Amino acid sequence: MSTLYTITIENHSSSFQNFFVFQEPANYTGGAKVYSNSLWSQGVLPSSEGGSSATFLMLQQYYAGVQQQVTPPKIGEVSGYSSAIQPIDITTQPPQTTTKNTTNLILEPALGLAPPTNNPEVPAGNYRIITPTFNPIATPYNAGLASQSPTGQVTLSNFIIAEPNQNIDCQPILKFYLQTGKYEAGNVINFTTSSTNAAMCDATTGYATFKVVYNIDGTWTVIPSGVGQLMPQP
Repeated sequence: MSTLYTITIENHSSSFQNFFVFQEPANYTGGAKVYSNSLWSQGVLPSSEGGSSATFLMLQQYYAGVQQQVTPPKIGEVSGYSSAIQPIDITTQPPQTTTKNTTNLILEPALGLAPPTNNPEVPAGNYRIITPTFNPIATPYNAGLASQSPTGQVTLSNFIIAEPNQNIDCQPILKFYLQTGKYEAGNVINFTTSSTNAAMCDATTGYATFKVVYNIDGTWTVIPSGVGQLMPQP
């Protein structure tokens, strides 16, 4: 059984292209504004010149993530620096008492997330991050869905700005997008703009491996394969 999401990119256009990968924003409770980050970026030579390809890899595991802001989220800039993640389950349907779907934000003595526990109040398809009392003006935090590469690189995939004493319910969506351009992992993107005419890799049906071709006319061809671990959806 595969433990990775794998997207391999081939450039069939006539020129060198930079590509970046990002994920569809999760659904969050409360109507807060959702921000998205790039997960990966790399340049690829035309297949007619170098015959090269590039591969994005991400572990098939849900991670709750938190991050200390340095400045408010701004497109093209890093969303934050100090961060913490915790592997977490989403609530099944029907709910199970073994599902570890809730974690608590820790601020002292350092930023962290507590080992998850079961919470029967979390809606199906969601996990929960509980925030403590803190001053969001003095020290703002981002909280949401994180990802991890096989090498251990952690990126906050999408997030909201955390408020104190809040239950943040996050419903991940396993759809990944590939677009031309250069946004390094962890840099904020505009999801609406970036997803327009982008290649979409839909992992909600269990596909774990995708070959994506950027065609000479600027269109995309997406070939899914390798049905892996089907992550539960509501």
